[in-house]
Amino acid sequence: MNSGDGTLGGHPFVVAHRGASADRPEHTVAAYDLALREGADGVECDVRLTRDGHLVCVHDRKVDRTSNGTGLVSEMTLAELRDLDYGAWHPGGGAGDTGLLTLDGLVSMVLDWQRPVKMFIETKHPVRYGALVESKVLALLHRYGIASPASADMSRAVVMSFSAAAVWRIRRAAPMLPTVLLGDTSRYLGGSAATTVGATAVGPSIGTLREHPELVDKAAANGRALYCWTVDHYEDVRFCGELGVAWVATNHPGRTKEWLKSGLTGAGRDQPEG
Repeated sequence: MNSGDGTLGGHPFVVAHRGASADRPEHTVAAYDLALREGADGVECDVRLTRDGHLVCVHDRKVDRTSNGTGLVSEMTLAELRDLDYGAWHPGGGAGDTGLLTLDGLVSMVLDWQRPVKMFIETKHPVRYGALVESKVLALLHRYGIASPASADMSRAVVMSFSAAAVWRIRRAAPMLPTVLLGDTSRYLGGSAATTVGATAVGPSIGTLREHPELVDKAAANGRALYCWTVDHYEDVRFCGELGVAWVATNHPGRTKEWLKSGLTGAGRDQPEG
């Protein structure tokens, strides 16, 4: 995954952040199905391990925010997690399958789609299972035959983390698999950490990138692309496009794709933030 892989006609590729999570409950089949139908170039997910060793797509340590249950994901079994409702909390929860989604289910869904779509898989840390998370992710990608791509550009999967150690584990075990070192500060992402762990891209927030647009050129100078999160507003999409950002993660993939197709002329833009 490099800058050549990331931009199309000067525009960033669009990654559906937890699926089309503005319109459907995050990390559900309904959210990813909508994102794929809306033309997302990539989909992003967060993964955690259950008590019995299954990789599930859940962002928070606890299920409290996104389900009708309570408790730590790491202390619950897959069966217990599947008993919960992950749609009722969201206004779009009545549309489609809003049950628990495993990483296995998401990978199968995306690989079966009618066009190539990249998967951006974020491993969450710190967690009680440590390096086992990356080991399980790689085992799953190997099972689907996508852990050792012919080139980083052709890879169907990208593994990301805020943990430099996690990125290093992936690069050491699967050298051709693209990786993104995520971070909250320009000092961290613009420093030596990405080089030390062999990350092929860096991932600042849109807030950090607004304050430090030089991160794009710094990354490019070191042969790395830039992945930016979470880019939901028109002016931010245009800003990323002008800078040459490779990938933008957004909760509104359909709307963002339409903005880019229109050439960022202002058509269909969102309302200014109040």
